Amino acid sequence: MTIYTAPIRDMRFIMEELCGLDEIASLPGLEEATPDVVGAVLEEAAKVAGEVLAPINQQGDVQGSVWSDGKVTTPDGWKDAYATFIAGGWNGAVNEPEWGGMGLPWLVNAAVQEMIHSANMAFALCPMLTQGAIEAITLNGSEELKQRFLPKMVSGEWTGTMNLTEPQAGSDLSAVRSRAERADGHYLISGQKIFITYGDHDLTDNIIHLVLARCPDAPPGVKGISLFVVPKFILDDNGAPGELNDVQCVSIEHKLGIHGSPTAVLSFGDKGGAVGYLVGEENRGLEYMFVMMNLERLVVGIQGLGISERAYQQAVSYARERVQGQPVGTKGERLPIIHHPNIRRKLLAMRAEIEAMRAVAFAAARASDLYDRHPDAAVQAFNKARLELLTPIVKGWCTERSVELTSIGVQVHGGMGYIEETGASQHFRDARITPIYEGTTAIQANDLVGRKIIRDKGQTVRALLDEMRGLESALASNRDDQASAAALSAALMAGIADASSVVDWLLDAAGRDQRLPLVAANYVLLLFGTLIGGHEMARAALAAGRRLAAGEGDPAFLTAKITTARYYAEHVMPRIAGFTRAIIDGSATVLALDTELL
Repeated sequence: MTIYTAPIRDMRFIMEELCGLDEIASLPGLEEATPDVVGAVLEEAAKVAGEVLAPINQQGDVQGSVWSDGKVTTPDGWKDAYATFIAGGWNGAVNEPEWGGMGLPWLVNAAVQEMIHSANMAFALCPMLTQGAIEAITLNGSEELKQRFLPKMVSGEWTGTMNLTEPQAGSDLSAVRSRAERADGHYLISGQKIFITYGDHDLTDNIIHLVLARCPDAPPGVKGISLFVVPKFILDDNGAPGELNDVQCVSIEHKLGIHGSPTAVLSFGDKGGAVGYLVGEENRGLEYMFVMMNLERLVVGIQGLGISERAYQQAVSYARERVQGQPVGTKGERLPIIHHPNIRRKLLAMRAEIEAMRAVAFAAARASDLYDRHPDAAVQAFNKARLELLTPIVKGWCTERSVELTSIGVQVHGGMGYIEETGASQHFRDARITPIYEGTTAIQANDLVGRKIIRDKGQTVRALLDEMRGLESALASNRDDQASAAALSAALMAGIADASSVVDWLLDAAGRDQRLPLVAANYVLLLFGTLIGGHEMARAALAAGRRLAAGEGDPAFLTAKITTARYYAEHVMPRIAGFTRAIIDGSATVLALDTELL
């Protein structure tokens, strides 16, 4: 069993210094999110994560969920942990009090999500999918659907799923074949869905499936897809689970990681049709589902952050205890491996990127709150565009980095990292799914390049670059740590210049050969993730310097923030130049080799 301690101090620093928690708490409906309340929420969430979810994480990996005769049993401890989780109201943290939720800002919920995914990612997937289903019904469902399903889903008494993928329809949802026949007051759903996270389990007495399917006269392609609510148990006249619906879990997948999370194959309509209820209007299902999908993508990015933090904590703990060899520069002593220069570099690499990832993810959550709640339409529009720009970056960049960072965590353990008993390899295996599900990194990158940069001719991203340039004068005027400020400024300004060149290239290349931007897309996503992370780290260093100068806060923590930011500038941000050269000079080479020669 590995220990997890929520990094509340860093979370609060980012919320308060970088994300303007006071401003978020002044938004309509969020007035109760005062620093004291937020502090109490984070402390309680940390207890649930550290004391309830983290201790069963490794057991869940070893035991896994089990399918037998159409039913799924979750690992030992899962049911009790889930009962504790929903008793605390955590399932509905961001939902409106109208439906029984806490009404917290997304900025605060981002921290809560990080904690539960750090503690036990396989467990946290269940409430994550439920939250997405709640969002889709809240924004697009009829008042009747909301009244029938939302209270129990917000409380966590019922869970939710997302049913998109079919054997022949992975990321290409135009190939969806599931059918929806109109019946008296409802629809009858038939078809098979695969890769359904928590598609069946024993945690609650009902599961609410959101299912994409086609009506008989629907147009072909994505324009003919509708969205339906299909409960596992049909509700009786009193709104309680009654008759078993015509939906069966026919198997669960055997996976590389997240073993505690049952990934189900579901069959609808084997006995004539599963009863389903239309969400919104026919043929607009994909539009509605993307409400859910975009929320999930943001949270999956936070998953990548969370699992990286867990791996980092375990690596630091191991490095402090493992005695091996005599570190260079010591006087004949055998010391823990944390004193070896290479181990120090690895740990600082993990710490720096995790802090940058956290800041970028929280920035996206801030934009979500401003978009949802700000009374000024212009501010809403600005933050809508900012959120749409950041979502694929948070999802793609944080998850790609999580694979590398959890791998470094294994490496810190040496040979023991490859042994399952230490738990280090579980984090690596669990992280590997995050760049794949809810849209692969390539899908995120194509979205970033095609819809968020080329479609609006670079306006949104250039506004962000201009905002970043504004930090140069603040760094130049820093008199307390001129060396760090100079390093941060040089890295940031060079990165902005490279990113601007890449935007110009994308707009030009799209007119010459539409394939070229897609060749470059993954590098573009990683470039912008690295750059935005660097901007947030520079802001964090300036904020830490201000606190130090004012004599506020813990000097050791604040000094570490500055040093970590400088490391990021000197060791991480140079990657931007490499991405730029590969994008501008090397994209055409990818298309030069015939596919038969690959």
